[in-house]
Amino acid sequence: MTILARRLIQFLSLALLLVTSLPMAPLQAADGSAVGTGNWSDQAETSSLDLASGWEYRWGDSPFNESGIPAWTLDTDPANWQAIGFPSNPPRRDGRRHAWFRITLPEGEWRDPVLYIYSIDLIAQVYLGPRLIYQYGDFDERGEGRFAGWPWHLIQLPEDFAGQTLYFRVYSNYIDIGLWGEVKLMDRLALLEHVLDSSAKALATGLFSILLAVLAGIFALVGTQRRSFAAIALFSLAAGTMLIAETQASQLLANRPLLWDTLAASGYFTLPIAMGLLLEHWLTHHGRLLRSLWQLHLAYLVGAIGATWLGWIDLAITFPIFDALLLVTLPVMLVVAVRFVALLSIEQRLIIVSYAVFATLLLIDMAVAHGVLPWQRVPVSFGALGFSLAIVTISLWHYHQTQRELHQLNQSLERQVTERTSDLRQLVEKLEFFSYEDTLTGLKNRRHFDEMLQHEAAVARRQGTPLALAMIDIDHFKRFNDRFGHEAGDSVLAGIGELLRRHFRDSDVVCRMGGEEFVAILPGATPEQAEQRTAALIDEVRGLRFRHRGELLDSITLSCGIAAYPEHAEDPLALIGLADKALYHAKHQGRDRSETYPVE
Repeated sequence: MTILARRLIQFLSLALLLVTSLPMAPLQAADGSAVGTGNWSDQAETSSLDLASGWEYRWGDSPFNESGIPAWTLDTDPANWQAIGFPSNPPRRDGRRHAWFRITLPEGEWRDPVLYIYSIDLIAQVYLGPRLIYQYGDFDERGEGRFAGWPWHLIQLPEDFAGQTLYFRVYSNYIDIGLWGEVKLMDRLALLEHVLDSSAKALATGLFSILLAVLAGIFALVGTQRRSFAAIALFSLAAGTMLIAETQASQLLANRPLLWDTLAASGYFTLPIAMGLLLEHWLTHHGRLLRSLWQLHLAYLVGAIGATWLGWIDLAITFPIFDALLLVTLPVMLVVAVRFVALLSIEQRLIIVSYAVFATLLLIDMAVAHGVLPWQRVPVSFGALGFSLAIVTISLWHYHQTQRELHQLNQSLERQVTERTSDLRQLVEKLEFFSYEDTLTGLKNRRHFDEMLQHEAAVARRQGTPLALAMIDIDHFKRFNDRFGHEAGDSVLAGIGELLRRHFRDSDVVCRMGGEEFVAILPGATPEQAEQRTAALIDEVRGLRFRHRGELLDSITLSCGIAAYPEHAEDPLALIGLADKALYHAKHQGRDRSETYPVE
């Protein structure tokens, strides 16, 4: 058992010890009052007794006397009952929906005796003699009711149960009727340990599958093989959801059997969709066939789950129909995959093999569910684990290949560095030059501005010389782009860049900050000198008209914000924030103007 599974068992066991009863359907006496469930025992007997013999059945539904007691619980005539090996699917059903089962409970030493039932098809009342001690589902006046899910059941037994007859009143409009799986007499705490232990592997595998789904989903967003990873993520998520929802431990976390069954159905119904998507992407020669198969399953998923939530149908009837559909489509997918397996890569073949194992276990589990095979716990979680391990193996193999290729590439680069040091130095110098240049306008970029501002600020502080900063922005440029298009906007940006290069001094540093925003560092300039230069610039731009592909564009205007050291800040590096505030004020004052910090 994995460490994760053991930790989960310990956590759930501790949580269960903090409550006084299980979150199961309430026990009821014949008068409708609740029956207490008792306290937890300090120690539990580890033994359990399978009630695999001594059962009898009777078709139909019992009448009730004036006291509300079923007449059949008072009937002592054995001729009315017939023996059956297990209380499920008696012979000669002929469309009947009501059946009764009974067994005489044996002697035994029990600290806190309970009856454990793996599942019931579909709803039931349990009587100990004439006394109602448990009910699952709601019975109407006709003795019928809707499907309420397939939980496991814990039925509290009184201390004097030995030798008494236990009756099951069952209603089912499903293909099966009666009890299903296991029926055991055991102590409460031993039952809980049994449930947790039987769920541990499936829980661990389900959580692992969901983790892989998250990782594959991330790769689908950022990787190159997006469709493959998306299909793998969907398959892992569906398998993980199905495994966790079907574990008996899930019922301890939330007593919502119908919700868990719906989640399990959603995951189960999604599996062929995910595999069809994956195979369609890999086997393009049969893409149309595979696409039609997974689209058929997608339509069934949406229709079945949607109709269930709307209350049009019971969830129970969706499983046999899906199983029949899967019995056709699953072999077709496998045949197509096996026929063209030579066209697949090694990792794709590994995924196909792991899926084939998983599909085989699903088919066996389906056969058990429909009574074709005798009841047994089919290790479907091992199939999901095999698929998950295949994904992990492939990922590790790719990682190893990538590391080896990177190592070889690193060695090759080291040889090239040794042989061509001078050429690389020139290349680096060219790259450094281009890394500081805005390709559209030919001006320096934000990276160059940040470095030059640090340099000029240090000079101004050290020498006590003035330093001014002008933030420049094209007014309503988004509106301009929306009207004339981004290509025309780019030509205007290039023209403004050329104009700024000519307008400012060679000692000034003019950069494009991004978008339609520019900045000029003016070493040695006072606020008044900066105002004169920006005012002249605004006037010059106001009189310009740009053309693009022969079309005369609208005139544009500029807004400017100015801040200077030491007049406006003790630290020259603070000028950018102050100049930006001045620019903001200029725009709110009507644009096509220059403002100097501080602003009112």
